[in-house]
Amino acid sequence: MYLTAEKKQEFFSTYGKSAKDTGSTEGQIAMFSYKINHLTEHMKNNKKDVGTQRSLLQMVGKRRNLLAYLKKQDIEKYRELIKALNLRK
Repeated sequence: MYLTAEKKQEFFSTYGKSAKDTGSTEGQIAMFSYKINHLTEHMKNNKKDVGTQRSLLQMVGKRRNLLAYLKKQDIEKYRELIKALNLRK
């Protein structure tokens, strides 16, 4: 599997408050970004995989909602996370 428990802990310890705090917005955004990048690569090779395409769009929507929430709550954390994950151009 491409996303192991160790990889998840790494996301939450790097971007969140701690490795145990899996509910942190920053950690969830980082994890969604990793999954989105993985599924985007999969979709380049498998263009007719409709189920994966649907789940990819759902993840993009969830990440967008989390980013909007973070922007409302703390604009500085939002800017740092955007820069760290290279989400905006």
